[in-house]
Amino acid sequence: MNESRADLGFADALEEFDANDWLPRQPAANVKPPKVATEKAAAAAGFRSREPAPEPPKKAVRSEPPRRRRTGRNAQFNLKARPETIEGFCAVADAQGWGLGETLERAVALLKREYGDADARDKDR
Repeated sequence: MNESRADLGFADALEEFDANDWLPRQPAANVKPPKVATEKAAAAAGFRSREPAPEPPKKAVRSEPPRRRRTGRNAQFNLKARPETIEGFCAVADAQGWGLGETLERAVALLKREYGDADARDKDR
C-alpha cells in the first residue's frame, strides 16, 4: 500500500493560514444607526413596528371618588342588572361618598325597614 496521501490542492493555503485572522473583532463603541433612519428603512421594507403607539392625551373627565377602602368586607356578590340601574346605584354611592359595599348594606337596611326582616317572617311559619 502506498503511504503517501493524495494531493487535494490546498496545501499552500494551509501554510499561509493564520488563526489570528479568525479571532472576533472588538466591537465599535456601541455605535448604533440613528433611530429615524432605521425606522424609515424598516417602513420602506414593509416592516411594522411592535412598539406601543403613543397614547393620545387624555380628555378631562370628572373625577370620581376612590372606591377602594379597607372595610373588612371580603365576600364576593355578583349579579346582573340593567345599565341604568347600575348607574343609579353608583350615582347614589358617589353622591353620599359611600363605597359600593356600604351602599348595598344601607340599601338592604332600608329594604328590611320597609318590608320587614325576611328571617323573622321565616321563623313565624
